[in-house]
Parts: sequence; C-alpha cells; structure tokens
Amino acid sequence: MQEALFYEKLDNRRVRCNLCPHQCLINEGKSGRCLARSNVGGRINARTYERMVTGMQNDPIEKKPLYHFYPGSSILSLAPNGCTLSCSFCQNWSIAQTEQITRSITPERAISKALNSGSVGLAYTYSEPYLWYEFLLEIAPQAREKGLKNVMVTNGYYEQKPFEKLLPHIDAFNIDLKAMDDDFYHRICKGSLAPVLSTIKQAVKSSHVELTNLVIPTLNDSDEQITRLIDWVADELGPNVPLHFSRYFPSHKVSLPPTPLSRLFEIRSQAMEKLNYVYLGNIGGMDEASIKADTTFCPHCHKPLIVRVGYYLESMACHNGSCDHCSEEVHIIQ
Repeated sequence: MQEALFYEKLDNRRVRCNLCPHQCLINEGKSGRCLARSNVGGRINARTYERMVTGMQNDPIEKKPLYHFYPGSSILSLAPNGCTLSCSFCQNWSIAQTEQITRSITPERAISKALNSGSVGLAYTYSEPYLWYEFLLEIAPQAREKGLKNVMVTNGYYEQKPFEKLLPHIDAFNIDLKAMDDDFYHRICKGSLAPVLSTIKQAVKSSHVELTNLVIPTLNDSDEQITRLIDWVADELGPNVPLHFSRYFPSHKVSLPPTPLSRLFEIRSQAMEKLNYVYLGNIGGMDEASIKADTTFCPHCHKPLIVRVGYYLESMACHNGSCDHCSEEVHIIQ
C-alpha cells in the first residue's frame, strides 16, 4: 500500500487531500471523489499506484492530439482509473468516473515495452493521469534516463504545489480547456476554471503545450465563449501554442446532436486570425477541407509543412524546427 503525498491529517482519523482543488475531506474507510485516493487508518492511500485500468498500446502521437511534438512518431499509452472532474459529456466515463478492475504495472515493465516498440516515450492518457501522481514521480525520471519522453493528456485541474514538483519531469502536455466559462465548469464538469488556466500558464513556461477544446452545441459554442477562448490563448500564451477544436458526439449523460461541421470550420477560420496553428479533430473527413484543417502551415510563407490524413503523416516539409521552404522557425519539436 503506497501512502499518498500532499495531504493533511485531521481529527477522528479524517484526512484532507491537497492534490487537486477539490481538497476532499475523507473519513476513514472512504475515498475521495476521484476514486483514486482513500483513507486507510487515518492516512491517504494512493490506490492507483502501479495500477492501470487499460492495457498498454502504441498510438500515433497525433492521436493525443499532439501535432507539434515529434510528429509521425508512436507513443506507448497507458491510464489509471479515475478523474478529478465529473464531466457529463465524458467520452471515457467508464474508466474515468466508475471504479474498474485494474492490473499491475511497474516502471520497468512500461519503459521496457516502450523501448522495445520503438516508442518516442510514454503517454499518460485516456482518464486523468494526474491521479497517478506518486507513480508519475517514480516512472517519469526513469523514462527520461532511458531517452524516453513523458506526455500527459489531462484536464489540468491541479493544485499548484504538487504540480510544481511534477512539472520538471513532463516533456509535453495536451490540456483540455473545456470552456472559458466558470459556470460551465461548475455545472457540467463539477469543477472550476481558474485552476486550469493557472496550470496552462505554468506548463507553457517549461514544457511543450497544446490545447484541446471539445465544442459542444449550446453548452460552450457561443460566439462570446469561443472569442473569449481564442483571445485568452493569443493574449496569455501567444500565437504559437497549437489549439485543437474537437467535434463532440453524444456520450455519457449528454444526448445533444453532434457539433455541426460548418460551425467547426467557422471557429477555425476565426481562430486563425489570431493564432498560427489551429486544427479540427474528430471530424473524420477525407475531403480537401478536412485534410486542410489537419495540415500544419508555415505562418511565414503559408506553405504546407505537415500534411496529415487521419492520424498519419502524408508529407513533411520541416526539419529541426524550421520550414523547408523559407527556413523560418515553425515551433515544431522533432
């Protein structure tokens, strides 16, 4: 049994978890809302430590999605059970919001599999990898020593002090910025916006960061919300942070119709007025417009740098982070 980090002991064997902004007060024998941390005899047990809820599999790194971090490579993906948020539209709710049977995983086993499969590194993904906190502090430095990269696909709902300890070990993030609306986070996700914005601003200072926004009709797709999101990215992070707008489909507790493709293309056009790298995800098209929405263009000469068909690269015209056509920096890690 692995004792958790970042908690405080209270009276009557109660404990307060300080890993995420919920700061759950947990009575003896109970678990926090994330499913991953429980009170055993007046101390917090990290239930997810060396336990994974899915098997390990190699994915195209573009599936995370990460389009500017070793494009065309594969990455070994694995996940814990649980999540710090409770999004009503969650597409992975069965492993994120319900308790599942887990299997053991050690750093040595995961690193060996990544090396043997030719993976660029390890992606902690699918559910909320932050709940692997103690495990991440163990495995990430070991992976780095073997030349592997560490990637987190996450909701970014963190407390600052634990994140400061973890951040130096993570090479890249895709952070899900669900809406620029605190009310949306409260009603739909059972969380709050401010900690996510803080995480993003902290992460971009030392790691590669890409953002994803799932566009849900009537919930977070108003002109005001989309404009606020684009402006925040441009003003606070700069125009070179890649932004992925993803198409919603009915899932879990939300049965709204899928996001109209026309709305996604409108949003991308708007975002491209202020941002250099904007992509559309989950649109599934093979037509010219869909391929263009997944193509990376040089912001200087506007020629295609990386042409993608689905998760796979059709062509690449950049090397060592520079455009092959005009030699300008294009903010791609290779």
